[in-house]
Amino acid sequence: MVKYHSSLDSTFAALSHPTRRAILTRLERVDGCTVSELSQVLVIKLPALMKHLDVLANASLIRRFKESRTVTVRLSSMPLREAKNWLHRYQRFWTPRLDRLQAYAEAKEKR
Repeated sequence: MVKYHSSLDSTFAALSHPTRRAILTRLERVDGCTVSELSQVLVIKLPALMKHLDVLANASLIRRFKESRTVTVRLSSMPLREAKNWLHRYQRFWTPRLDRLQAYAEAKEKR
């Protein structure tokens, strides 16, 4: 029986949507962003943004901090690190194939 990693499942599920990846990209560039700022930058309505933030928070990819009426969101890197480490174990399978593809493309280009 295969043992699934629920934290990896939620991380990859959260990363599957382009809006959530855009949120993480934005948070990677700035150290904390308010929900209002995210809504303006991503040109997304607040209810939709809140749903995406819930998915990211449930996957532990973000942390939310509330000060009076302002909610600030920050990136949490641990789940991404775990996903990177999991993918790294399989890198040996695709690296030689990508190297061969690159050599083929370069040889084809020279002709």
